[in-house]
Amino acid sequence: MKIISASRVNERLTAGETLNIIDVREAAEVRSGRIPTSIHLPLGLLEFRMNELDKKKEYIVVCQSGGRSSQAVKFLDYQGFNVTTMDGGMLAWEGKVD
Repeated sequence: MKIISASRVNERLTAGETLNIIDVREAAEVRSGRIPTSIHLPLGLLEFRMNELDKKKEYIVVCQSGGRSSQAVKFLDYQGFNVTTMDGGMLAWEGKVD
């Protein structure tokens, strides 16, 4: 499983890079703040909405602490997607939030 640090994600965003970030937390968690440009796709709906994703793109998956994003990455990787989990989740995030 590929892992990226929250600080590295923030560096890439700050440098102007366009990243495809999937937030797999529940709606109540997302309301407390999310990484700008991330899309909300709760873990429980991932199986049913993965058709909205493009296998040609790279995705960074985020949750609250890293557990659910790891589950999502394992699932999506098995389905043929290019996915990376953000280590530490939103608890490790120090960048901007929407």
